[in-house]
Amino acid sequence: MFKKGEKEIFRISLIISLLFILLSGCSGPSPEENIYTIFEKVVTLEDPFKEQQQPLKELEKKESELYNEIMDIGLKDFDKVVALSNEAVTVLEDRETRIEAEYESIKASKEEFELVNKEIEKIKDEKLAEKAKEIKTTMENRYSAYESLFDSYKTSISYDKELYTMLQKEDLTIEELEAQIKKVNDTYKIVMQQNDVFNELTEEYNKLKMEFYENASLNVDESK
Repeated sequence: MFKKGEKEIFRISLIISLLFILLSGCSGPSPEENIYTIFEKVVTLEDPFKEQQQPLKELEKKESELYNEIMDIGLKDFDKVVALSNEAVTVLEDRETRIEAEYESIKASKEEFELVNKEIEKIKDEKLAEKAKEIKTTMENRYSAYESLFDSYKTSISYDKELYTMLQKEDLTIEELEAQIKKVNDTYKIVMQQNDVFNELTEEYNKLKMEFYENASLNVDESK
């Protein structure tokens, strides 16, 4: 049995222990750690986007080869031109499917990234909060750049399809062909420019992200 004084000491110790447990349970991860979790989830969600890059390059190369072969044949073998044009359209449809998969990956990434807003508001360190806001702005610009790139890429595919459909017309004029080729080339230039902007923003985001991790004293694997 406890004596009176011992009971009081035991009661106080028990209360302190319970308070410690409750406080430990409520503290949870810091805003910086939650931001890290969001950023790394974004990386995972963009894996399907990365997986489309090489197949898209190969399809673009295949279509370019078909186009060059068609141009070399010219008017010498109309049936061959039609067959190659149909093959090129199939390649374009494959490209379209892959760019759609790429877009879905970026869309999922964007939805996850938006969770960072409420965590930034909780950061107490002013400089660290500013760095997080800079990352947020950069990433939002990156998503916006991708939207423009995606739209232009889809437009370029539609113009390519129009071109290969035109090449199956026996009464196609040189003027019609040249006008369509110009549309294709002009759009392709826009795609290349927008792709450069997207890549630059991606590099900037990754740089700022690693700086944030370092400033927040988060131990991370930089090879990711």
